[in-house]
Amino acid sequence: MASHVAIASTCEAIVRLLRSNFDPADFNNATLDFQVYVADNFLQPMDQGVSVLLYRVYHNGTHRTPPGRIVDGQRQRTKLPVDLHFLLTAWARTASRQHEIAGWMMRVMEDNPILPAALLNAYQPDVFHEDEGVEVGLAELTTEDLFHIWEVMIQHVYQLSVPYMARRIEIESVQLRDVYGLVRERVNDVRPTVSAGVGTTG
Repeated sequence: MASHVAIASTCEAIVRLLRSNFDPADFNNATLDFQVYVADNFLQPMDQGVSVLLYRVYHNGTHRTPPGRIVDGQRQRTKLPVDLHFLLTAWARTASRQHEIAGWMMRVMEDNPILPAALLNAYQPDVFHEDEGVEVGLAELTTEDLFHIWEVMIQHVYQLSVPYMARRIEIESVQLRDVYGLVRERVNDVRPTVSAGVGTTG
């Protein structure tokens, strides 16, 4: 369970993960940049590196979300489970270097399928609980859909991109509801019962 900052924290955690695994020696001492992008950033992109573009947030309905726990007679509202769909785009001036970056970033992501709470909370503290993590893996996206994202959303010349998904991030609500709010007063009504048709004889 996490706060409403979970989406931003997850995207930033991916950038931090790539940055922390980067060794300039693997790229002839070149410098790579790592950033979270919005569509406008693609108009003036980085020279070399990897960008993270969150292009879709879907509700995860694979598992039923149980009601929140009860605290002092109040129940936490139901958690909101979401999946984050994003593109990792490799940027470089030459095709060969772009391909090198793509292979490297995919290997880093494969080696780190779970983003730990320490990494997720580096963007902002206490967003995720200490025992939480976020699963990240390759996503399925058709070539047509991928090109459609570039054509319609980004409006830019296509760059080598790989789709990923962060699965089931549960966002907590800060609102509580009174479990017993509809009960105003309890009245015990105990009355003697009288059997019908029973008389006395004289």
